[in-house]
Amino acid sequence: MNTIAPRKIHKAADFGKVGLVIGGDSAERQVSLDGGKAVGAALARKGVDYSVYDGTISLFEAIGRGEVDRVFNLIHGPDGEDGSLQGALQLMNVPITGSDLPSSALTMDKIRSKWVWERNGINTPPFVYFGPDDQDFDRALDRFDLPVFVKPTGLGSSIGISKVSNFGDLEDAVNLARRYGDTIIIEASINGGEYFAGVLDRMTLPLIRIETPREFYDYEAKYESDDTAYFCPCGLSGAREQELRENSLKAFEILGASGWGRVDFLLDEAGTAWFLEVNTTPGMTDHSLVPQAAAQLGISFDELVWRILETSL
Repeated sequence: MNTIAPRKIHKAADFGKVGLVIGGDSAERQVSLDGGKAVGAALARKGVDYSVYDGTISLFEAIGRGEVDRVFNLIHGPDGEDGSLQGALQLMNVPITGSDLPSSALTMDKIRSKWVWERNGINTPPFVYFGPDDQDFDRALDRFDLPVFVKPTGLGSSIGISKVSNFGDLEDAVNLARRYGDTIIIEASINGGEYFAGVLDRMTLPLIRIETPREFYDYEAKYESDDTAYFCPCGLSGAREQELRENSLKAFEILGASGWGRVDFLLDEAGTAWFLEVNTTPGMTDHSLVPQAAAQLGISFDELVWRILETSL
């Protein structure tokens, strides 16, 4: 599980014509564009025949013209990470990197993925969900002490997430989350360190622990701040890290995810891991976690991109 497997493809030409799809219309567009530049440069250095498509429509048109044999997906959030693209390409018989339609849809839905984890004995912070017309937030505040987290249910990159420490801030947090979808969750806050486990073809990468002076690992801490500290090695004992890497892979695979991705969790003061979410198309910018973790195993960024492209086989 933690051994680097031999390459499946040895010649770039064997990948055929690769469509690198980026951008899209979600709130995570800029993250995708930034990562796309880095991935495209890596594909070029590796000699892969690729073309870049901004959004799914241009990609589908290229497929119709016979210009794409397989897809490297780097669209984050709706339309790229939620099963929509995966389902369309399945109908077209065009392989794509990463997870399939049902697992992409499930991992993108915070409510249902957390239900699956709860059902299977995987710790995830307790939560209450609220539909578009549900304003009875006392249901959550009766269960959880402040602070709590307010989150949209189908977006990544910490967009739309707020940590609420004062009751008077709750309305603004709800309004922010609902900019990105009518259904939201209010989640109990877990005190502890933030950890991330990359997954690459059933191999879990070394854990990364982060520290940020901000309230939590929000969008700015992820992509804009130079004050976020990354620790890899993460500081845990070898045996404890191995156990958490195995638990992370279980959390990943129990949602049906495959190929590559990232599992985010908190480790509380008692040493209990609380799983937050699975990202099936993680960021690939210079701040991103999966490339940092892969580098600890001697996997360069270019080699990582090659291995991710192999997940389309």
